Amino acid sequence: MATKKKAKGKAKAKGKIKARRKKRTVSKTTRRKAGAIRKKVAKKPVRRPTAKKARPPATAAKPRPARARASEATKPPPSRPATPISSEQRIGVVTHYYSHLSVAAMQLEPGATLRVGDVIHIWGHTSDFTQRVESLEVNHAPVPEVGPKDDFGLKVIEHAREHDIVFKVRS
Repeated sequence: MATKKKAKGKAKAKGKIKARRKKRTVSKTTRRKAGAIRKKVAKKPVRRPTAKKARPPATAAKPRPARARASEATKPPPSRPATPISSEQRIGVVTHYYSHLSVAAMQLEPGATLRVGDVIHIWGHTSDFTQRVESLEVNHAPVPEVGPKDDFGLKVIEHAREHDIVFKVRS
């Protein structure tokens, strides 16, 4: 009995392999044929309106009092002054800003000097703040005073951008 069972098992296995081979060849050929033939998609008919719906008549908006309109027209738009205060002297321009250090690299104008303890005003398109100079560095070395020929960095309290103007506040 044991020998018959083994023989049946092997025969079944061989039959399965042959069936798999047949399925593979059939599926490959059908794939090729299906890929070559493409169905055309039917176009949907365009809906055109036959008659326009009647719209309700537009109602006029309530007129506002003349006093309210006059007060809005006289208010000036909020903006910064075009020129700084007369107690400030332009001394330089921000050339670069290092955001991870909050340090601004600046270039001073000829004849200007900057010392630790001076009050400066940085003014630009989006920045406008005043601060006291607490740290000046030239080539990573702290210095008490810088001149126009020095390439220096200045620790700032807010974000400064390139081309922002630096003023020295007279006290």
